[in-house]
Amino acid sequence: MKRLVILGGGYGGITIAQHLVDKKIPTDTEIILIDRMPFQGLKTEYYALAAGSVSDMDIRVQFPDDPRLSLQYGEVTGVDLASKRIDFQDAASLEYNNLIIALGCVDKFHDIPGAEQYSNTIQTLADTRNTYHKVNNVKPYGQITIVGGGLSGVELAAELRESRKDLNIRIVDRGSSILSAFPEKLQLFVREWFTEHDIEMKGHTELSRVEQGIIHNGNELIYTDVTVWTAGIQPSPVVQNLNVLKDTQGRVLLNEYHQIPSYPEVYVVGDCASLPFSPSAQAAQGQGKQVVEVIHALWKGETPDLGQIKLKGVLGSLGKKSGFGVMGKRTVMLGKVPRTLKSGVLWMSKHHFG
Repeated sequence: MKRLVILGGGYGGITIAQHLVDKKIPTDTEIILIDRMPFQGLKTEYYALAAGSVSDMDIRVQFPDDPRLSLQYGEVTGVDLASKRIDFQDAASLEYNNLIIALGCVDKFHDIPGAEQYSNTIQTLADTRNTYHKVNNVKPYGQITIVGGGLSGVELAAELRESRKDLNIRIVDRGSSILSAFPEKLQLFVREWFTEHDIEMKGHTELSRVEQGIIHNGNELIYTDVTVWTAGIQPSPVVQNLNVLKDTQGRVLLNEYHQIPSYPEVYVVGDCASLPFSPSAQAAQGQGKQVVEVIHALWKGETPDLGQIKLKGVLGSLGKKSGFGVMGKRTVMLGKVPRTLKSGVLWMSKHHFG
């Protein structure tokens, strides 16, 4: 039997598994999906779990149930590309014929002393659970500081404001504005929402050290009860350790079929892949669908014919009643409509649609 292994059951991995079992699979091929957890956690909603506004069960998605798909759980420690072997923390190694690496990302702490040790994150489901306990154990009128003014930090700050109206919430960023990668009209809307809801925004912050209860901004001491880190990501350590060509962000360079050029039996999907756009759930899903197209074409002895991955846009939440979005290239959406759209996207993700 030939063995096709999918490493990681996130947005890219579960998309590939679902689309593979939706079509015909050769009788001499077994498909194995490997993840550390027995379900997918909807990572785009981890901010709400950390804020305490949704439960763990609300953001779980079961893996596809199909007799042609085997599920295996474990912590991957390494991949030997030359030997076609996957190593695990507490299990025997597994050999493969084809491999899809969809292991996602980890936090990037930018070599700031104490940042990893004294910050809380929302990068994994376990991390998010811990962050929820830390944040929601803070006494009334305590201080929460979120480091990073991108999408995750903004959504967490807004959701936390609705969940804990008694807390002081601060978001710090090294740029001049939160959501600096978004159009100015959108930035202004979110800044006004933050001001109206008493969320402090502190820009031009260059962190030099993080300690328990203190963030160092040069010579300035910023006091806090809990620090939450949303200030950057990098590929999984397993991918970091692969001796293959990568871009400046450490993501694997691929050919037009999403394969590692020197190891065409290996595909890389999602946050670990070097793509012409920023990492996102939508990008991982789009790439995953194309990988399935490639695999099916090769099974049939045909040459894959892929188009461009087209992203629909970005949606963000400001609590449960407001939001923001950029559709297409520059169409800005503000208020209730983008929030409603995001709820629809979440529903589709939970039911394997989209």
